[in-house]
Amino acid sequence: MRNTVRLAFLTTLIPVARPDTGFEIANAAILDALRAAGHEVTAFGFLRPGEVPADPEGAVVIDAVDVENAVVSKARKLQWLASALAAALPVACAKLRLAGRGRFVEAVRARGPFDAIVLNSVMLPGAFPELTGLGPCVLVEHNIEHVSAQQNADHARSPLMRALFAREAHLLEKIERRLWQEARFVWTLAEEDRATLGPEMAGKSAVLPLVSGAEVEPLSIQPVAAAHDIGLVGTWTWVPNFTGLDWFLREVCPLLPRDFEIAVAGRLPADMPPVPEQVKLVGRVPDARKFLLSCRTLALASRAGTGVQLKTIEAMQLGAPAAATPLSCRGFTEIPANFRIADEPRAFAAALIDLVGAARAGTSLRLDGAAFMARQRAALSSALERGLAAAAN
Repeated sequence: MRNTVRLAFLTTLIPVARPDTGFEIANAAILDALRAAGHEVTAFGFLRPGEVPADPEGAVVIDAVDVENAVVSKARKLQWLASALAAALPVACAKLRLAGRGRFVEAVRARGPFDAIVLNSVMLPGAFPELTGLGPCVLVEHNIEHVSAQQNADHARSPLMRALFAREAHLLEKIERRLWQEARFVWTLAEEDRATLGPEMAGKSAVLPLVSGAEVEPLSIQPVAAAHDIGLVGTWTWVPNFTGLDWFLREVCPLLPRDFEIAVAGRLPADMPPVPEQVKLVGRVPDARKFLLSCRTLALASRAGTGVQLKTIEAMQLGAPAAATPLSCRGFTEIPANFRIADEPRAFAAALIDLVGAARAGTSLRLDGAAFMARQRAALSSALERGLAAAAN
């Protein structure tokens, strides 16, 4: 493989200056690492209306359109569903096909050829199978999508949603297994997901250890004044994320002291149920890093989903203390000393009480995240180069 390669990075959402969701943060981390290695990368994808790419010169915007369930009308959702049923596609792929039909494949082909095509999740090649014929392909599995969809089905509260998610899982599994075979190399974000690929994929897969865009906050810097006892942040409109938030609010909160101040930041679903009195819903915050540092401790309460939790990475980079479920720490072999791992509500609440009590008493619980950040960046660079080398052969 040449030292520098020309890459097409095909992604649902092109990174913007201030990435919002975990998916966007991961996209930006991977793109930044590829460009830092000297590769010429052109990102192809969509933008939300009103946004601009973080790197306009390195981006080809197919359209500015909303492709997220949480922000579109019921009529648009029904259009997506009708299209999915007519084309025998998952809804997640059908909506992308509607948005990019006649433009997406053509845009990539017009700017080619490329030394390798980076398929950033299975959704776009699921919508446009022709993409895999435009060059050697490497695949990024942010989540094992069919597993996440089946988890959504298992947690669904209505028979209709259960059936729709089960259909999604069935169709996504067929797409994923096909792409695992067609791709020259597959990256996952957690070792547990890599194991799901099967033993035959061991030689053509690797884990991408991610970093978020936030830099390490030196311990010598005056800390942000504590505004909340416990903080949670995430994109709660995504069903696996909301499953964890719902568990925390229903099963953990009643076990916490009534004087604990709990803040929940991030996008919330339109049908958000009532929350306990000590919980504040603060919505999207302008600076997630500042919010995290303003909390005495964090609650990492994931109960569903695959891949790696970006908020866990951010907490580790910042050296912030946290109570975390085992699922929140999937993909990490080293757990910081200021993390408390608990999977049951009483144990999780006890961990939070212990951490908040220590912080209120004046004990500094933060650690230096610099070593963690350095390890993640080095391992990310190495894993990316392995995949690109496989694409060149």
